[in-house]
Amino acid sequence: MDAVAEAALVAGRGLVGNADQGRRRQVTLIEREVWQRLMARTGGSVPPSARRANLMVSGCSLVGTRERVLRVGECRLRIAGETRPCERMDEALDGLRVAMETDWGGGAFAEVLDDGIIRVGAAVRWD
Repeated sequence: MDAVAEAALVAGRGLVGNADQGRRRQVTLIEREVWQRLMARTGGSVPPSARRANLMVSGCSLVGTRERVLRVGECRLRIAGETRPCERMDEALDGLRVAMETDWGGGAFAEVLDDGIIRVGAAVRWD
C-alpha cells in the first residue's frame, strides 16, 4: 500500500488502480481513532498502512454503519459491511488480529456511488 495525496474513484468500480475493481468491497476504510486505540491496547507502534486499508478517516465512527452513506470530499461511499482482520495483521504486530475483532476494529468496506477525486484532508461526513 502506497500513500498518495489524492486518488480517483469510479462509481460501481472503486479506486482506480486497485485490485478489487467492481466487487462489493471497492474501498476499505479505517478510523484514525480506532487505530490509535489498537496501538495503545497492543503496545504497538506500527503505521496505519499495516492495516492495508484504502482510506483512513477521522471524526466519524464506522461501527454499525452498514448501508449508511459516507461523503468523502465530493464522493459518496455506501458502507457495505465490516472488514474482518486477517492473519496478515499478526504478521505486522503480534496480537493485532485479535485486538481488531471487536467493534468493527478492522474498519469497513464500501461501494463507490460517485465518480470523483478524493484528497488527503477532505471533509468526511454522513449523508
